[in-house]
Amino acid sequence: MDIKAAVKEKYGAAARQAAAGHRAACGPSAETGCGCDPISTRLYGADEAGQVPEAAVRASLGCGNPTALAALREGEVVLDLGSGGGIDVLLSARRVGPTGKAYGLDTTDEMLALAEANKRESGVTNAEFLRGDIEQVPLPDGSVDVVISNCVINLSADKDRVLREAFRVLKPGGRFAVSDVVVQGELPAAIRQSMQAWVGCLAGALSETEYRDKLEAAGFADVEVQVTRVYDIDDARTFLASKGLAVDALAAQTQGHVVSAFVRAAKPEPKACCGPTCCA
Repeated sequence: MDIKAAVKEKYGAAARQAAAGHRAACGPSAETGCGCDPISTRLYGADEAGQVPEAAVRASLGCGNPTALAALREGEVVLDLGSGGGIDVLLSARRVGPTGKAYGLDTTDEMLALAEANKRESGVTNAEFLRGDIEQVPLPDGSVDVVISNCVINLSADKDRVLREAFRVLKPGGRFAVSDVVVQGELPAAIRQSMQAWVGCLAGALSETEYRDKLEAAGFADVEVQVTRVYDIDDARTFLASKGLAVDALAAQTQGHVVSAFVRAAKPEPKACCGPTCCA
């Protein structure tokens, strides 16, 4: 099974679990067989959770809260890469108001169906969910003000293409504002090689340096990586055990190397022109 198929299988199962009334990241599941995932817990406050249907909260498999950190403004157009059950799209739609719009892009049919159901229940009218890959966004050049994402870019096997697509669809001056898992230092080879860890947001994570370099190569400027949570050895033990990996051998090696981070960048404005030719 390739990475994309493995991701679709896991997140399809998570959507079914959430639709059935169970927390997608925690609790018993015949389909996922996973225990509580420390990366996906304690991300939204009671006020935010109260603005969306319970199924949207249950389906959340993110590692941060990008809508709370992206400083969204009235009238802006927002795109969420890998929108899942729609929690960040619905929160974004409320923040940008009736003159703005929030798009959600996802490749998993079950998550898209759940997101549409959550949209109907929420009464939000300025949100739209699109089917497609984050490596090939079905929106025109320069059509959005802000690109957000919540622990999804690390799942892609072609992150350079994802970042180029984000740059393409942003308007000049637009903002890239995503939450993601980031590695500091080196992860054990057993983690990097495990498909189960990949679809669980660990094996595919970039280092901070790699993230900066790839964003700049895509054309972005003003790159910032702000650590929002450092996972300790107990988190590592919980996560590794849920993936069937050798806990005692790997937990200490993972300690402090995995963090959640808020990654910011901007698409530069065109250079100002001074006369018949633009200034250098």
